[in-house]
Amino acid sequence: MRHVLAIDQGTTGSTCLVVRDDGTVVGRAYREITQHYPQPGWVEHDAEEIFERTRDAAREAIAAAGVVPDAIGITNQRETVVVWDRTTGRPVARAIVWQDRRTAQRCVELGDRKGEIMDATGLVLDAYFSATKVEWLLRADPVRQAAAAGGTLAAGTIDTWLIWKLTNGAVHATDPTNASRTMLYDINTHVWSDALCAMFGVPRQLLPEVRPSSGDFGVAHGDHFGMSIPICSAVGDQQSALYGQGCWAAGEGKNTYGTGAFLLFNAGPTRPASGGGLLTTIACDAYGRQAYAVEASIFIAGAAIQWLRDGLGIIKSADETEALAASVASTDGVYFVPALVGLGAPHWEPEARGTIVGITRGTTRAHLARAALEAMAWSTADVIDAVRDNAGVRVDRLRVDGGACANNWLMQFQADALGVPVERPAMLETTALGAAGLAGVAAGVWTSPDAFRAAGTFTRFEPRRRADMDRGGWQRAVRAALGWARDRGGQ
Repeated sequence: MRHVLAIDQGTTGSTCLVVRDDGTVVGRAYREITQHYPQPGWVEHDAEEIFERTRDAAREAIAAAGVVPDAIGITNQRETVVVWDRTTGRPVARAIVWQDRRTAQRCVELGDRKGEIMDATGLVLDAYFSATKVEWLLRADPVRQAAAAGGTLAAGTIDTWLIWKLTNGAVHATDPTNASRTMLYDINTHVWSDALCAMFGVPRQLLPEVRPSSGDFGVAHGDHFGMSIPICSAVGDQQSALYGQGCWAAGEGKNTYGTGAFLLFNAGPTRPASGGGLLTTIACDAYGRQAYAVEASIFIAGAAIQWLRDGLGIIKSADETEALAASVASTDGVYFVPALVGLGAPHWEPEARGTIVGITRGTTRAHLARAALEAMAWSTADVIDAVRDNAGVRVDRLRVDGGACANNWLMQFQADALGVPVERPAMLETTALGAAGLAGVAAGVWTSPDAFRAAGTFTRFEPRRRADMDRGGWQRAVRAALGWARDRGGQ
């Protein structure tokens, strides 16, 4: 039997799995990471903590499996960016997280360049992406700017940071899926864009080499795991989930319900039309080669449930929401638009904030819990409509993954809201599974992509009722949130 260590470094923590060549997970470990909120709208991570807790989780998973992995696959929270000193290997500041909104005004200033940026990158001009984050980190300190210009600093998304640390600084590399999320990578020519680097003041030498998602990313030094292990894949988390779901051909798609919710549909080798608030990005074909994908990014999904738990204290665990939602016949007219860090697709309104409407004296925590779950389903329905209308994709089913998919009530409501079946894999951790598959195919753990995909099984939720009668209230609530954000009268 052969094995792959899959490292899934996410927004709230690092999950590490040891996956056997029959698809069985034989070792698993998790470490949470600290969230830092130094100012409203700012979100940061300690990059050193990310590495240390990821390494610790990987060690625990390997020990639990009792095997030596043949390869490592890495998948990561995208857009989050680290800048570090090449000599010391230490970050110059905390990592700026994808959720961070500190550069929203900078994006407004660049508004007349948004067409140029969309044409080159497939992305809307938004603080979500890495370019303005790197620019901010450099501009914050003239010493950093000089060091970056002099080539003594390095930058990268979290995959690049982990690869650098695991190889003890021998490899500074990323893959096309992560590069395509920086707003510095030209998805037409598949290289870093000199024009965009100049626009954002990011020296080209700061950026990593772009290598195929499935292939050679160096060797993890024996210091870290007690043995040297080749790193054979790097892939952004949503593209990794797309691969783990076996969506390798044009027209196949999935939605991941994590901290945010991310809908991706494979578009094949030809770049699709943009529009409707959708992004065009880079994904993988069966062998990890570049393919295009249509993506819709919903900034807040599971994070809304975390807020109910940690911010309001009305639940003790996310698991409670399933029974709470089922305990009431409806939300009683309560709608929760969880724009806690702005609205992503299809609206792209950075100034939007969380909005709850319809509260009465009869509103209970059950109504709020159900409204938070419904918000995930309604947001997904909104972006699938955009995919159908703008990208011309026919959606006959939706494959799903992520932690919230364990909630059967939510999955049934999602099928009802869409009017198409929802398919949930037996293994919900498809993000880690995709990284394992890409690494395992490169390392020969699986003889072919089809051999990797053969073990997957699904639970299917058939639509039982159309929920359109409820959707009007949701759309009205979204309009209220947008109106509040855009009505700046008197300020």
